[in-house]
Amino acid sequence: MIGNLIQIANALSFSALLFIVASGFTLIFGLLRVVNLSHGSLYLVGGYVGMMVAVATGSFLLAFIASALVIAVMGYCLDRWLLNRVKDAELKQVLLTLGVAMVLNDLALVAWGGDTRTIPIPELLVGAIKIGNFFYPKYRMLVIIAGIAIFVVLWFVYNRTKLGALIRAGVDDREMVQAMGINIRRLFVFTFMLGSALAGMAGTLGGAFLTLYPGADAEILVFALAIVIIGGRGSLVGAAVGSLLVGFLANFGQVWVPELSYFIIFGPMALLLAFRPLGLFGKA
Repeated sequence: MIGNLIQIANALSFSALLFIVASGFTLIFGLLRVVNLSHGSLYLVGGYVGMMVAVATGSFLLAFIASALVIAVMGYCLDRWLLNRVKDAELKQVLLTLGVAMVLNDLALVAWGGDTRTIPIPELLVGAIKIGNFFYPKYRMLVIIAGIAIFVVLWFVYNRTKLGALIRAGVDDREMVQAMGINIRRLFVFTFMLGSALAGMAGTLGGAFLTLYPGADAEILVFALAIVIIGGRGSLVGAAVGSLLVGFLANFGQVWVPELSYFIIFGPMALLLAFRPLGLFGKA
């Protein structure tokens, strides 16, 4: 019983981390129609930036903020200087972001080496807390709370503010939004920076318990792609539901049938696509 509760809590913490990554990915994919294959690399570089700031200052909060800001600026440069040159050319955008991912991976390997790195966490978050009859690591509980908090903030902005209304309208019909006199280009840049910042935040949060290493970017990108495909392009609720499904399937699959852990994730995804090609919450 206790073992199952711990596995459920582990699945929730992993799902929360996946949601933070996938929410940024689906925002960019939904509004800009860009399959940003460098999103995983932004996650990894964000984690390394967070690690450097945490080690230099001893503050995990500063590391979290710095990684979000640095990766947001990187997102701005990627969108403004590269993707802007291949507008409405989907294949070129995919190849371009794939190339950026490879370049970032090589630069990260040169800068931080090939060893596994871990971001130090504050003394306050070391150890476990008692929940009912079992103990659970404080830091993983923080990741769950952070995932819920980010979902609430994004949901509020997406559904209760003018900015969210413009983003929703842009997802449905960006030509109409542009015809209304809205600077859709500025909205695109802001969305890309926000999606990138979420990848940076996730890198710092994930770097403290999943660790950072060459290849972590590809693993997290595959999970993010699966979540967006399951949840539907541009859907925040879809990203949340997809994160829970993938997080639980990945966690329990590795525990119960580790030799089939990837099939357990991508098998249901393929089955879902056969009946709902746009995902659970996707729109045509």
